[in-house]
Amino acid sequence: MAHKGRVILHVDMNSFYASVEQAHDPSLKGKPIAIAGNPKERRGILVTCSYEARALGIYTTMTVHEAKRKCPELLLLPPDFQKYRHASKEMFTILRSYTPLVEPVSIDEGYLDVTELSKERHALSIAQEIQARILAELDLPCSIGIAPNKFLAKTASDMKKPMGITVLRIRDIEQQLWHREVVNMHGIGASTAKKLNAQGIFTIGDLAKTEEFKMKQILGKNGVRLRARANGVDQRMVDPEAIFDTKSVGNSTTLPEDVTDVRTLHKTIEGLCKKVVERLDAKRLAGSTVSIQIRDADWHNHTRSKTMSNVLYRYDEIYDIACTLFDKHWDESPVRLLGVTVSNVVDRKDYSQQLSIFDFQEHAKDEPILKLVDEIEGRFGKGIIKRGVDLGKRSSYQSQTSFSKDFLDDHE
Repeated sequence: MAHKGRVILHVDMNSFYASVEQAHDPSLKGKPIAIAGNPKERRGILVTCSYEARALGIYTTMTVHEAKRKCPELLLLPPDFQKYRHASKEMFTILRSYTPLVEPVSIDEGYLDVTELSKERHALSIAQEIQARILAELDLPCSIGIAPNKFLAKTASDMKKPMGITVLRIRDIEQQLWHREVVNMHGIGASTAKKLNAQGIFTIGDLAKTEEFKMKQILGKNGVRLRARANGVDQRMVDPEAIFDTKSVGNSTTLPEDVTDVRTLHKTIEGLCKKVVERLDAKRLAGSTVSIQIRDADWHNHTRSKTMSNVLYRYDEIYDIACTLFDKHWDESPVRLLGVTVSNVVDRKDYSQQLSIFDFQEHAKDEPILKLVDEIEGRFGKGIIKRGVDLGKRSSYQSQTSFSKDFLDDHE
């Protein structure tokens, strides 16, 4: 790799949960296995499956019923998240032994900036050693992409699985990527691909060649960003702190059966809002946008949002908005899943509340204290004084936002 630019690795664990189960129980190796939720609670969706299962036509998000029908010998295991979390921690410990510039993306993937290290040894040699160590020490397979930026490194790691190492240079983009359909580009989902197709943009090459102003018309700022990446441009740095920048806090639940009773659905929304508020409190966050997700019996997803001028973190406010959104947009068809999310979140300490004429008096009395705090912070540094009521972020299960997020505690 040339030393003029950055050298980024993207390490992506292969069939992580299934591979961890096979590492813990060698008798599972070579067999088709899948990790799934509880079918009795309608959470019978495959979270992941081994490569042996994939070879038989099994894939992630397939229902348990469908998978067993297709592959009767499929071994189904319940998720053991503590086991996966421990393996993730061990994997990231290996990555950090090469450089402190490690950015976890999820429980089973992360970026490394090995620019400095690559001045002493070839990037391919570094990647080969990392892959070999993870296999030898943890008995887990991974694929690694090597590139001058994060987008290309991520794209490269997807090219050879399992146990692949791929180098993707900017000069290779036209030959390696441009012939692919846009839906196969990292960062583009089915709905975005549909919008692009409607504008005559079918391949990554089409996207790369489209005028910037047109991309902005089609997809806004994201269109400009995607066009740049299709041309191999991505300025994002590897940031070890990036994963802690929570953008949303949400909770969803699959109902035991399809529901049409509005009181039951309101009760479900109430429970979801309480969990979201617990997590906002635990992280000391507040957000300005409330979204409701409705999935009907035919698996059609409907998401509606409302953005407020002030941030929200109280249960009654969030519940009122979520229920109003639901009542307005539910078409009375049977509901399979409900979700509530608060997004555009900020740290409660960092936002400035907009003062109305009614609460100005309440805040005016704080003004002399705030002036004193400003003076002290001017002399001794920002953040030297904290309000006594600020207990900080609570480390508990309530601060977690999803099945796979509490691995973040291992990176504190």
